[in-house]
This record gives sequence, structure tokens and C-alpha cells, in this order.
Amino acid sequence: MHFWPIAGIVLAVINLWTMLRFWQDKCRAVQGQRRIPESDLLGLALIGGTPGALIARQIFRHKTRKQPFSTCLLLIGVVQLGLLVGALYPR
Repeated sequence: MHFWPIAGIVLAVINLWTMLRFWQDKCRAVQGQRRIPESDLLGLALIGGTPGALIARQIFRHKTRKQPFSTCLLLIGVVQLGLLVGALYPR
């Protein structure tokens, strides 16, 4: 089996799952129900769901001004981007 198609599918699933969890958290917030812990949402970003998290924040207008959540999410994204660039363009 080839690595890249499988990796792409796994990342797509992680990002869709991340978006779903952001939507669920937004719905829970509106309804005054128990929320999804921020550590869970950041954990999903950490395992590859950062694009889904950033898209979901804009679509659902959720956690866009929340600090330090926003800073942590952006830091995760910057580190992941650096790792990706390093992997694609090794010395």
C-alpha cells in the first residue's frame, strides 16, 4: 500500500471529526449544556486537525476571540507548518 493516499484519508477524517466537535461544542454552548473541554479540541488540532479547527472557527463563529485557546491553536498550526515545510524540503 502507498503511504500518501492513506495519510490523506486519515487527515481528512481527523479534520472532519475536528469540525464536528467544534460544531457540537457550539451547539452545547448555545443550549447551555456541558461543553467539550478545550484540551480535547486542541488535542484534535495537535494530531492533525488544525485546518479543520481553523475552518470550523470561522464557519460556526466559535472560539474566535477566546484566549489563550486562540494562541495555543495558532501555535500548534505554526509548529505543524514548520514540520511540514521541513519534511518537504529537507537539507
